[in-house]
Amino acid sequence: MHANRVSFSQLKQFIANAMIKLGLPPDDALKVGHIMAEADLQGSDGHGVIRLPSYAKRIKAGGINLKPSMKLVKEKAGMAVLDGDNAMGHLVMKHAAEIAIEKAKNCGIAWVGSRFSNHAGPASIYARMPMEKNMIGIYFAVGGANHTSPWGGLDMLLSTNPIAIAVPAKNEPPMVLDMATTVTSYGKIKVKAQKGESMPEGWMIDENGAPITDPHKTDGGIMLPIGGYKGYGLQLMVGVLAGTLNAAAMGSSVIDGNADFASKSNTGQAILAIDLDAFGDVDEFKLRVDQLSREMREGKKMPNVKRIWLPGEQSYEKRKSYERDGIELHPNLIAQLDEFAQAHQIPTLMQTPSF
Repeated sequence: MHANRVSFSQLKQFIANAMIKLGLPPDDALKVGHIMAEADLQGSDGHGVIRLPSYAKRIKAGGINLKPSMKLVKEKAGMAVLDGDNAMGHLVMKHAAEIAIEKAKNCGIAWVGSRFSNHAGPASIYARMPMEKNMIGIYFAVGGANHTSPWGGLDMLLSTNPIAIAVPAKNEPPMVLDMATTVTSYGKIKVKAQKGESMPEGWMIDENGAPITDPHKTDGGIMLPIGGYKGYGLQLMVGVLAGTLNAAAMGSSVIDGNADFASKSNTGQAILAIDLDAFGDVDEFKLRVDQLSREMREGKKMPNVKRIWLPGEQSYEKRKSYERDGIELHPNLIAQLDEFAQAHQIPTLMQTPSF
C-alpha cells in the first residue's frame, strides 16, 4: 500500500485506540472509530480523523461525557427526543438513527431529535443509516460554532447547519445529498489550513465584505450562505428543526467548539426515517430512482462538461477507490497524528495493524 494510504480497518483501530486511551469504554471507542474512519473512507476528510486532536481537547477539558446515560425525554409512536447526556455526537446520532429506523418500521415515518449532543462528523453518515434499511434518511444539525450572520447582519448567530438526504437505488449509486447551508463546511477550511492551501474567494468575507483566503486568519470572518438570502433562510430553518425544536442550542447559545473545550455544547440534531415499504413496492421505487438517475446523467451536456454528476456519486466512487487502494491521507495530517500518538502513548497510525 502507498506510504500515504491506510486501510479502513487500520484507521478505525487507530482512532479506537486513541479513544480508549482518552477514557471511552472500548465498545463506544470502536463505534466512534468506525464512524470517523467512514468519514475519511467516503472523502469527507474535514470530518474524519482530522478532528481527533480537537475531540481529545474537549474530552480532556471535561467538555464530553465519556460514560453518558442517554434517555428519551419525549416519545410517541412516530417520534422521540433523545437526551444525549453530552456524549460523543457520533454515539448520540447512531442511537437516534437506530430508534428512528425501528419506529419507521411500525409507523412508516419517524422523526428523532436530539439535545445535549456534540459534533458527530459528516451529515450523510446518519442519513445513510436508514437508507441501508430500505428507507429514505434525512438529517439536520446545528453546526458546532457560529461562523456566519443573518443576511445583512454582522452578529455571529448562525452556523453551517448541514442537511443530508439519502435515497436508495436498485442498480445505480444511491442519491446522497450532503451539504452545509454555507458555501462550504468549516471542516473544509480546516483541511485547507492543514494542507497549507488558500481558500477560494466566495467562502468567507470580513466585516467590510472583503474576501478572506487565508484559512489561518478566519477569526471574525463571516462564512457566506449558499444562494444569498435564500441560503440564510435555509440556515435558520434547519437550525430551528435541529436545535430550537429539541430545546438544543441555537443562535447566541451555540458554543464555539473550536475555542471552548470545557463547556457543554448542547448540539441539536435530528434524523427522519421514511420507510419505502409504506409507500409501495420497494424494488419498484428503486427502479424509478435508477431511471431518474440515468435521465439526469445522460442528458445533453454544456460545452466542456464531461459528466453530469448526481448527489453522492463522487463520494460513492471515492469510497470504492479507497476500499480497493486504501484511504489517502495528506502527509501533514499523518505527521500530526504521529505527534498525537506519541503524546498519548499509543501506536502510530502506520504501526497500527490492518485486519
